[in-house]
Amino acid sequence: MTDSLMSAITAAVTAGRDGDTDHARAALLAIWNQAPTPEAGYRCVLAHYLADLYDHPAEALIWDTRALDAAHDLTDAELSSVLPGGTVAALRPSLHLNLADQLRRLGAFDGAAEHVAAARTHLSALAADSYGEWIRALGEQVAAAVAARDSAPLRSSADPTAASSVAPERATPGPAGGPP
Repeated sequence: MTDSLMSAITAAVTAGRDGDTDHARAALLAIWNQAPTPEAGYRCVLAHYLADLYDHPAEALIWDTRALDAAHDLTDAELSSVLPGGTVAALRPSLHLNLADQLRRLGAFDGAAEHVAAARTHLSALAADSYGEWIRALGEQVAAAVAARDSAPLRSSADPTAASSVAPERATPGPAGGPP
């Protein structure tokens, strides 16, 4: 793990959580645009947190798509350098739910339903802990909104990792030991 890179990501995420979204966005974009391009694990984390910093679902969708794209190139070994003990399979439900929620908010209900279905295929990779339960509940909440063709922002249940996450409505834990 690149300690200075993780420190920079954590500092930016903390700034965003503390309400300084402009600074957080600028700092994460600077990391995203640095050469050489960060490894897939860092790209996934950066894109995920950048999505948190955009209010408009179209802008967030771009970054959520980039996070899922980075996960396609990600191995468990690479992810564990960013999220110790994390697996790509356990990350996929949250990435798909983030996409489903943004698509739903944009009124693209068929695409949202596809990502809800994709998230469900990976739910078995989640542990039977508070985070796994939270993601499963969030999946049901997004699925119900998609089925109702409701594009209003969801009020989320409390994230069990909220003390360490940028925005509790997001579907991955925060940077306590490292993002996502």
